Amino acid sequence: MRLLPLLLLVICSPWPLLQSADAGRTLAEAGAARRPRVRAVSLGGWLVTEGWVKPSLFDGIPNNDLLDGTQLQFKSVARNRYLAAEQGGGGAIVADREQPSGWETFKLWRINETTFNFRVFGNQFVGVDISGRVVATATTPGPSETFQLVRRDGDKTRVRIRAPNGLFLQAKTMDSVTADHSEDTNWGDDDPSVFVTNSVAHLQGEYQLCNGYGIRKARQVLRDHWRTFITESDFSFIASSGLNAVRIPVGWWIASDPRPPRPFVGGSLRALDNAFRWAEKYNLDIIVDLHAAPGSQNPYEHSATRDGSQEWGTRDESIAQTVQVIDFLASRYAESPSLLAVSLLNSPLAPGATLRSLTKYYRLGYDAVRRHTRTAYVVMPARLAADDTELLGFAGRFSRAVLDVHYYNLFSGAFDRLTADDTELLGFAGRFSRAVLDVHYYNLFSGAFDRLTADENIDFVRRNRSSDLAAVTRRNGRPLTFVGEWVAEWNVRGASERDYQRFAQVQQDVYGRATFGWAYWMLKNVNHHWSMQWMIQNGYITLDSSRSRAIISPPDGDEQMEMESAGRLKQDAVQAS
Repeated sequence: MRLLPLLLLVICSPWPLLQSADAGRTLAEAGAARRPRVRAVSLGGWLVTEGWVKPSLFDGIPNNDLLDGTQLQFKSVARNRYLAAEQGGGGAIVADREQPSGWETFKLWRINETTFNFRVFGNQFVGVDISGRVVATATTPGPSETFQLVRRDGDKTRVRIRAPNGLFLQAKTMDSVTADHSEDTNWGDDDPSVFVTNSVAHLQGEYQLCNGYGIRKARQVLRDHWRTFITESDFSFIASSGLNAVRIPVGWWIASDPRPPRPFVGGSLRALDNAFRWAEKYNLDIIVDLHAAPGSQNPYEHSATRDGSQEWGTRDESIAQTVQVIDFLASRYAESPSLLAVSLLNSPLAPGATLRSLTKYYRLGYDAVRRHTRTAYVVMPARLAADDTELLGFAGRFSRAVLDVHYYNLFSGAFDRLTADDTELLGFAGRFSRAVLDVHYYNLFSGAFDRLTADENIDFVRRNRSSDLAAVTRRNGRPLTFVGEWVAEWNVRGASERDYQRFAQVQQDVYGRATFGWAYWMLKNVNHHWSMQWMIQNGYITLDSSRSRAIISPPDGDEQMEMESAGRLKQDAVQAS
């Protein structure tokens, strides 16, 4: 009986039923609920620490250049050679390398400001065996793998390494590193227990801050930061500037608040609760973004990795634990009118995060959200260093699913070693019989963005990014597309204010075509062009609300069936006429 009035409308109306305003839209899309596309800003550096956003957070940590994940190389002053883990680990530590690379690099696990474990390339830990030889064989660190770094007064790069037996490491020969040197030293170049350190990388994330300060001090530092870095006045500013949403990165430990696992500290959940209250007051939507997963989905500090290792998804336990976090967040905020979406995992990096483990998790994470809400969107971020289109078929099966891609004109290589010197492996590879050195030559990476002019960068967005976005946008609207991170920063030297304005505007124009919307990275940053607040206040970014479009989502369930039924009635009526 419900279909009779609809049939009469089809026959009598001079206009096609549910005529689309946009060419190419399907009948199902035309009946979907419409809401403004997302124009958001990410609250990066707030509930998940990133040191480059606010470096002063780390100022009070003793020896803050020796945090978890700091990568050190040790050169024996007596042998003029670097320490190395043979075969990357699993055997002896030697002192025979003229040039350092991966096997000659040691990652710190900080115990306190002077005491550490050393993790090698193959993920084993340096220790001392019963004969006093220094080896890298332990898969987990214990007392035999715990060392003290003793720095020379006035020269922090010159160190001695005290072993668990109380004696110091020494490079007796190039093939023998032992823990048997006495306390005595003159720090001279003839002392085999003296090493010069070279720090090649460091991390400043949540793990480094909490473990560096210790729980009591970290709790004080972070709670003050959470209280002052983002406030209600920021939500008022966001709403008045023409934005309609915020993307809030959170870490997995928030689900265990107020007593998360060490070294993390509680309190971020209360800050997130405040954000929802402010969002409701200022009519803003929230995308809750899981930015750091247990085991770390990428090696970067924003994943809260301890030492740059990427272990998320390698075991089912990490996936199950991550699903529990999503379930917690969806359950807690499902009833809030400001919950727009839950983003399942920021920036999973290929190949460490495999497509198989990621799709398994996305399916489980989607179900966890749907247990609590049918209306919230579920964001499925694409893998870094992989084809953005690989998830299209998978994500397209789910109702109100969103594919998240990140577009920057800054990073010139997808892989860590892509921009390294091709000759760096010559000496190493030359030791092996029938070894071949493989190099790849492309006109794609090679610091390409470093050489582009302002006009070329703008044209790259207009042409290449438009094409990239079109490649992940399907006509049937499944999945929706979201440029989850972009920024009006580049590597153009001497760019004018007008150049920045044009660069920001072309990105808004192009990314505004994403069917879900976009989010700028980020609201506040000591680096001005990364701060959307600074960019708006200083006239670099202008938001034109008249350009805002609507999200067009295909309807679901019963609504979809009714629309398909209406479509069949329309076809029958047209044929009858």
